[in-house]
Amino acid sequence: MELFKNFYEGFVFVYGCTMLFMYALLAMLSLRGIIRYQRKNSYVDYDKLLQSPLAPGISIIAPAFNESVTIIQNVRSLMTLNYPKFEIIIVNDGSTDDTLDKLINEFELEQVDFAYNERIKSQPVKRLFKSRNTAYDKLVVVDKVNGKSKADASNAGINAAAFDYFLCTDVDCIIEKDTLLRMIKPFMDEDDKKIKEVGEPCPECGYIHVVEDSTRVIATGATLRLANSSDIDEGVITRVRPPRQLLPRFQEMEYIRAYVLGKMGWSLINCVPNVSGGLGLFDKEIAIKAGGYDSKSFAEDMDIVTRMCTYMIDNKLKYAIRYIPTTQCWTEGPPNMKIFSRQRTRWGRGLAEIITMHRKVIFNPRYKQLGLVVLPYNLLFEFLAPIIEVTGIFYYIYLIATDQINWPYAIILLLFVYLYSIMITTMAIWWDHITYRYYKTWKEVLGLAVMAFLEPLIYHPLIVFFALRGYYFFIIGKKHSWGNMQRQGFGQKKKVQTA
Repeated sequence: MELFKNFYEGFVFVYGCTMLFMYALLAMLSLRGIIRYQRKNSYVDYDKLLQSPLAPGISIIAPAFNESVTIIQNVRSLMTLNYPKFEIIIVNDGSTDDTLDKLINEFELEQVDFAYNERIKSQPVKRLFKSRNTAYDKLVVVDKVNGKSKADASNAGINAAAFDYFLCTDVDCIIEKDTLLRMIKPFMDEDDKKIKEVGEPCPECGYIHVVEDSTRVIATGATLRLANSSDIDEGVITRVRPPRQLLPRFQEMEYIRAYVLGKMGWSLINCVPNVSGGLGLFDKEIAIKAGGYDSKSFAEDMDIVTRMCTYMIDNKLKYAIRYIPTTQCWTEGPPNMKIFSRQRTRWGRGLAEIITMHRKVIFNPRYKQLGLVVLPYNLLFEFLAPIIEVTGIFYYIYLIATDQINWPYAIILLLFVYLYSIMITTMAIWWDHITYRYYKTWKEVLGLAVMAFLEPLIYHPLIVFFALRGYYFFIIGKKHSWGNMQRQGFGQKKKVQTA
């Protein structure tokens, strides 16, 4: 027993120190990445990019299942994007409400014969719609049999996409007008590097040859925030506010920390674990060759990135995944515990699936960063963290019950972890505000930062519980299908503020 006790305490100590070190390292890498992005972006003229004939076409894919409350406003929001060449593909995934009827009536849709090439398997597509009104000629609506997952609907959207890049989003999201310009920039930057590497045109043919083994950007992501309690007019954020409800406010704090002091750090070393399902721009050719989304996965955003990276490595192709730190997408977070628990349980189950499905890649040196950094980190510090945390709590209880605990040491350790968590979170919130100033007043910033003091006591235990619940559902094979989030609708936000 004494041997087990010493081993367990030593393991937890090393594990905890490593996790704290990783958080600190990611924070430093993220800050460096943001500074580099700011310096580089200060010289970018997006108006020139908007007018450039070289800007590639982008297909915006937004799956919808029973999204009647928000569908019209969000489609109109997508139509206001600043970009020279794009299309909007709404995939009605067998909705049982009047989502499709609203789309047909609002945008004067009619059924058309459309070139639909099923390069990725999905549930059957029944009809495709285009508008009789030329004002809505960018809009395509795909009506398909319900596939019980966003991934299946996204695959149908990819099949219908006409352009070489596709942006996958949710119909409950509001996207900033310059999002496509900012997110396509990393792809175009890499193309510029290829030309610079080659140099002058070939003297024989006069063309500039692209180096085949040069790095190819296969995906880009951007920061997401919650739109709960913000002022919204005709699908445009007019005044950013932290969510007033307790649960969405915790989520806003979590999102800022995850993106500002997480994703940007991973981006700097080309180890981005996933591109959010709410907003991600992908190279369509690589996505199709990698098999598209796994329709059975509950973590389709991480799965497709892992599949694309695996494909590139298997074919000895250099790749990169980029993240930009500016907030380009606003989404409606779960407003109550029932919907929040459903979401986080699904995330926990999805993580368990990813670890299982891609287990051959984990710790495999053949897969470089993916096999030695990205997936091992997700296994050790994302998947195992809730399990180790709960066992640690039971171990503390055992020590207290048997009067073996060293109280001064235990209190110092708990206080250190608590304050370290607060420091990381408040640093992310502070850095986000002084860099981009989304909130108008420091009072709003401080109000959000207060949540860092409450998170370890209220919010974090919920995250751990729902993650373990997701693992359990994965083990027993409990069936689950995707559904709507019972949206309040962005048009009702002002009522929430005055309540």
